[in-house]
Amino acid sequence: MALNISSGYAPLSNLQDASDAGLPIFNVERVQLQFNIAADFVAAQVANNVLILALATGRILRIDLDNPADIDDVDLPKKPAEVGLIRRMFLDPSASHLIITTTLGENYYLHSQSRQPKPLFKLRGVSIECVAWNPSLPSASTREILIGATDGNIYEIYIEQSSEFFRREGGYTTQVWRLPDGAVTGIWTDTIPGQSDVRRILVASHTRLLHFLGKTGGRGREGSSSIYADLFRNEAPVAHDTSGASVSAPSVLAITPESHKPDGNQQDEQGFAWLYSQGIFYGNLSTSPASPAVANKIFNEAKFVPRSKFPETVSARGGRKLIQDPITSMALTQWHILVLVEGHIVAVNRLDGSTVCDQVVLEPGQTTLGLVADQKKNTFWLFTSQEIFEVVANDEDRDIWKIMLKQQRYDEALRFAKDAFQKDAVATASGDHLSSKGQYLEAASIWGKSSKAFEEVCLSLIDSGQEDALRKYLITKLGTYKKSSTMQRTMMATWLIQIFMGKLNALDDMVATKAELLENTDAKGAKEQLQRTMREYQEFVSKYKSDLDAKTVYEVVGSHDREEELLFFANTINDYNFVLSYWVQREKWTEALTVLNKQTDAETFYKYGSVLMMHVPGGLVEILMRRNSIDPPRLIPALLSYNEKADGPLNQNQAVRYLQFVINNYAEVPAEIHNTLISIMASHPSPSEGVLLSYLESQPVPPPYDADFALRLCIQHHRIQSCVHIYSSMGQYLQAVELALQHNDTDLAAIVADRPEGNDKLRKRLWLLVAQKKIQQDAGIKSAIEFLKRCDLLKIEDLIPFFPDFVVIDDFKEEICTALENYSRHIDDLKQEMDMSAHTAEQIQAEIQALDLRYAIVEPGEKCWICSLPVLSRQFFVFPCQHAFHSDCLGKKVLESSRSGKKKYIKDLQNEVSRGLSTGVKRENMIKELDSLVAEQCVLCGDYGIKQIDEPFIHDADDRDEWSI
Repeated sequence: MALNISSGYAPLSNLQDASDAGLPIFNVERVQLQFNIAADFVAAQVANNVLILALATGRILRIDLDNPADIDDVDLPKKPAEVGLIRRMFLDPSASHLIITTTLGENYYLHSQSRQPKPLFKLRGVSIECVAWNPSLPSASTREILIGATDGNIYEIYIEQSSEFFRREGGYTTQVWRLPDGAVTGIWTDTIPGQSDVRRILVASHTRLLHFLGKTGGRGREGSSSIYADLFRNEAPVAHDTSGASVSAPSVLAITPESHKPDGNQQDEQGFAWLYSQGIFYGNLSTSPASPAVANKIFNEAKFVPRSKFPETVSARGGRKLIQDPITSMALTQWHILVLVEGHIVAVNRLDGSTVCDQVVLEPGQTTLGLVADQKKNTFWLFTSQEIFEVVANDEDRDIWKIMLKQQRYDEALRFAKDAFQKDAVATASGDHLSSKGQYLEAASIWGKSSKAFEEVCLSLIDSGQEDALRKYLITKLGTYKKSSTMQRTMMATWLIQIFMGKLNALDDMVATKAELLENTDAKGAKEQLQRTMREYQEFVSKYKSDLDAKTVYEVVGSHDREEELLFFANTINDYNFVLSYWVQREKWTEALTVLNKQTDAETFYKYGSVLMMHVPGGLVEILMRRNSIDPPRLIPALLSYNEKADGPLNQNQAVRYLQFVINNYAEVPAEIHNTLISIMASHPSPSEGVLLSYLESQPVPPPYDADFALRLCIQHHRIQSCVHIYSSMGQYLQAVELALQHNDTDLAAIVADRPEGNDKLRKRLWLLVAQKKIQQDAGIKSAIEFLKRCDLLKIEDLIPFFPDFVVIDDFKEEICTALENYSRHIDDLKQEMDMSAHTAEQIQAEIQALDLRYAIVEPGEKCWICSLPVLSRQFFVFPCQHAFHSDCLGKKVLESSRSGKKKYIKDLQNEVSRGLSTGVKRENMIKELDSLVAEQCVLCGDYGIKQIDEPFIHDADDRDEWSI
C-alpha cells in the first residue's frame, strides 16, 4: 500500500477570488490514498514530514511523506476491546516520540526506532489532552515534557527508550501543578534566548490563558528529578481571563511553526493563538523583557477575532432551530489563522483580521479529526475519518507588504516587498509620510530609491530650503542609475559637486565669523559639521569618480577657491599632472615630490624633471633611483641644466650621482649616459681629475662611451691623465706617451709604454721616447739610468745616443761594464748552443748511414697479413714492425684508404709501369716513387690502422659461422 503525496492532488472548489499572483493564498487539496483500509481513522498527527494515522482497529500507520510507498505498521499491545479506541496522539516536532492515549485511559509511548508501544503505567487512568515537548528535542529520550490532562492536572514526565518491552526503570512521572477550573486544553513551553535555565510555559483551559516565566529547578543528573516543579511552585502566572466563556466549546492552543529568514536564521518571535468559545485570542510571543512582565506585554499587544467573524450553522432538532458552535479546530501559520468551520477552511490574516480564504472542503455532516500543523516543515493538514487533505499555502506573505503599508509600518513593509513595483510603492509612501512630518533627510533617502518624479522631489526640497536633504536625495538617486546612463549620472554627479562646494563655503563662513547661521547651530557645531561634510565629499568623489568630468569639476571647484577639495579630486582620479602642476606653480617643492613619488607614468618625470632638478635635486634623484621604468637618456637635458648652476664637489653633484647609479645598476646603458657623465666630470672646475680618471679606469675595453668625444672634452678642459688613458684604451700608445711627455709626466709615459703586451718592438720604441725625455730633463745621468732600468728591453748602447756630448764615460762606467759582461755571457751561451747543434747533426748523419744496413728476417711459410697466402710466393714488402704484405695486396689496401687525389696518382703510376712505356732510369724512378707511396707506412700500425678502429670485426660479406663460438 502507498500514499500518493508527490502528485495526484485533487483540487477542490475554492470560493476565494484570484489574487494578483493568479493563485489563492490557501488551497485545500485532497491526498490520493493508494491503499485500502478496513477501518476509519480515529486520530492523526504530522511532524517533520512524517504522517501518523491511528485506525479504529488499534493499528498505527507511520508514513514518511518523502517516501510514501514505505509504510510502517504497528499494533497496540492489546485489542481495542481491552484498552479502548485510540482517542488522541501526540507527536513531537522531530517525529521521534509518539504518545498515545485511549478512551479507557490507557497511555503508551512509541519511539521512531521501535515497533512496540511501551505502556505508561504511571499515567494509567489519565486522560491526556495536550503535551508540551521539550524545546531541546530531538533526543534519544523525551527529556522533560509536560502533559495536560482533562482533570486539570499537569504532569512532568521523562521517558527513555528501552529495548525491554515492559521495563519500568528509566525516567519519572511527577505531578507539578493543577488547574483548578477545568481541563488543560493546551500547553507549550520554550526557552528564553541567552538564559538556558529560564523557561516560559503557556497553559490554556476553556476559560483562560496562563503565562508562566521562571527558572527551572536544578538536577544532579539529566532525567533524575523534576525541573518544572520549582517553577510552578515559586512563580505566579499572569492570566488572561474571560467572562462568560463556555466550558463546552472547543478550546485549542496553537503555536506558529518554525520559520526561517532568507539569511537562514530562525525567526526571532513565534506567534500564538488561543481558540475558545468567544473567539480567537492571538499575538506574538515576545522574549523581551526576560521577566514576568513580558506576559503583560504579550497580552496587552494581543488581538482578538470575535466569534461573530465566522458564520454560524443552524440545524433543526425536534422542530427547534439550534445555533451550533461552528469552530471545531484551528491551526496557526506564519501570517494567518486557519479555522475549520463546519466543513469550511477559513483563513484570517493575523495583521488586520481580514478573511483571505473561505473554501468548502467537507460534505455536510462529515466527521473530522481536526487541523494539524507540521511544526518543522510548515505544512498544514486536515483529517477526516476517511480522507486526508493538505492545506497548501501559495506565497502566503504576498500581501503582507500592503497591510503593513496601510498600517504605516514602512520598514517592515519594505522588508516583505518582493518586486521593484512593491518596493517602489512602499518607498514613495514612506517618503511622503516622513516629509509630511518634517523629516526631510529620512524622506530624501527613501525617495531616492523610489520612482517618484525627480523634478517633483528636487523642487519640493529646494522650495523647503532643505539643501542637505537634496544632497542626500541626489546621492541616493545616483546610486540607482545604471552604468549605461552616462548622461544622467554625469549631470547629477556634477550638480552634487556644486552643492557640496556651496555647503562647504557656508560652513567655512560660519566657522570664520562664529555666527549662528542655522538654528541651534553654533561655531563649534559648524566646525564639526564642516569636517563631516568634507568627509562626505571625499567619500562621494572616491565612489563616483568615474561619473565626474574632470575639466568641469576643476572649473566648479576652482571657482569656489577650494584648494583642498580640488587636490583631493585630482589625486582620487590619479591626475598627477594637475597636482604636480599645481604645486610647482606655487613652488611647493616638498608637496610636489610627495605627489611625484606616487606617480608611475614616466612622461611625468620627463615633463617636470628640469624644474624639480633645479630646486630639489636630491629628492628627485632619490625618487628616480626607485623607478626602473624611467628612460635615463630622456633626463639628460634636465641633468645638464642642473649641472650648469650646480656648485660644490663632484661627490655632492646629484646629476653625477644619478648617472653613476644608472651605469652601475642598469643592464644596458646607452653611450650618451656615459658621455654625459664624462662631460660633467671633465667640465667641473675642480683641478683634480681623480673622479674622472677613476671612472675611466673602471670601464672595460673597448669602452662603452664615445672615445673621440671624451678625448675632445678632456683635451678641451686640460684633463691630461684622462686623455692619456683614453689614448691607451684606443690602442694609440704612441700618442698617449707623446702627450704625457709633452707635459713632462715621464712616470705616466712609462706606465703607458709598458701596456702594449706582446709587442716588444713598440714597447721599445715607446721606452726610447721616455728615455730620451728622461735623460733630457734629468740632470743626473745615474738617476735617469736607474729610472730606465724599469724596462727590460733597453740597453746601454740604446741610451748612449741620447746622452749630451759633454758626458764622460765615468758617469755610466758601471753600466757599460755590466753590459759588456752580459754580452760575454751571451756569446758563451751562443757558442755552447752551436756545439750542441754540431753534435746533433753528426748523430743524425750516422743514423742515416745506418739505414742502408737495416734488414728484416722473413721465415719460411710466413703469410701475408692481408690475403693470408705465403708471402714468398710473389713480390712483397716487410716493415720494421715485422708485418709483411704482398705488394699488390698492400697497393689495394692503400688505394682503399687514400684520398681521391692520391688514389688517382697511384693508379696513374701503376698504369705507366705496367704498360712499359718508360724505360731505364725513368722507369726505376717511377717504381721507386710508387713503392714509396704504397709502402709509406704499415697499414696495421700506421694511420690507416688507427682510422679503422671503429670498423666492425665482422662485415656483412663475411661468413659469420667462422666467428661462432
